[in-house]
Amino acid sequence: MTALLSVRGLSVSSGPLELVRDVSFDVDAGERVGLIGESGSGKSLTALAVMGLLGEGLRASGSVRLGDEELLEASELRRCQLRGDAIAMVFQEPMSALNPTRRVGDQVGETLRIHRHLSRKAAERAAVDLLSRVEFAEPERYARMYPHELSGGQRQRAMIASAIACDPGVILADEPTTALDVTVQRRVLELLDRLVDEEGCALLLIAHDLAVVSEVCDRVITMYGGRLVESGSVSQIINEPHHPYTQALLATSKALSVSESSLGSQLPSIPGTVPSAGHFPRGCPFQDRCDRRVEACQVMPEVVETDNRALACWNPVVGTSASGGGEAA
Repeated sequence: MTALLSVRGLSVSSGPLELVRDVSFDVDAGERVGLIGESGSGKSLTALAVMGLLGEGLRASGSVRLGDEELLEASELRRCQLRGDAIAMVFQEPMSALNPTRRVGDQVGETLRIHRHLSRKAAERAAVDLLSRVEFAEPERYARMYPHELSGGQRQRAMIASAIACDPGVILADEPTTALDVTVQRRVLELLDRLVDEEGCALLLIAHDLAVVSEVCDRVITMYGGRLVESGSVSQIINEPHHPYTQALLATSKALSVSESSLGSQLPSIPGTVPSAGHFPRGCPFQDRCDRRVEACQVMPEVVETDNRALACWNPVVGTSASGGGEAA
């Protein structure tokens, strides 16, 4: 069976600098895949490369297939035809994606005017229906508003309405809940989950928090230093992470979730900082922050796939429950 979205050997470079290196994964129809890692790990660049939205001076290589179509070899015209129609993206900050001078309904309906050639009136009616689908209680009223008149959660739901307008096969959501409070965050995640169920589309959810993706996703991919370092089912990753970086992310995420009950206590963090893009250490990109590093870490580990999971690590954490966290960096 052909995956709805298939990424193979995807790299993103800026001149001689490699920012994303040899990333491969699949997302099937109806599947929810989480892409996690700290800021600077390469998650958003990967998504932008898939969408064909890389900035000037950045170049993608490898393969990105949407069904049977190779996106990296497609013309810009063809990519424009596919964006919003067959594949759509929900951005982290809707205020930067929504036009502040245009009403919300006009912007939600614009995708239908472009890809479905609806008249202005028909697009306006469809936009109201779409706003209703994403849980606006008074969709007609909100369709007449401007983005600045909406709350952060409402703007994000308007972006989701625009993304699903043409029933795309794949939705990429880049940190869609980062700027929202916990209650609104949960509501947006539940909305994405319901829409994937209703549409049967594929969802690639980008986040820095394992707790967020565990709410929605079936599988998890961990990225660090522009590379895929681990992937597996949510159960595998949450209950028995093998890469020290994944385990450290999980420990930090768990601590944040109980921080209110331990007010004043020091939250665990991963020592050191993410290396700047393109300036990764030779060998394993995580070695400078990892207390499990060995001499072999001076050489880049290959991604090895076994038991429906993938791992790139010379000295993995095996047989240690996620609740322990003692061996993580």
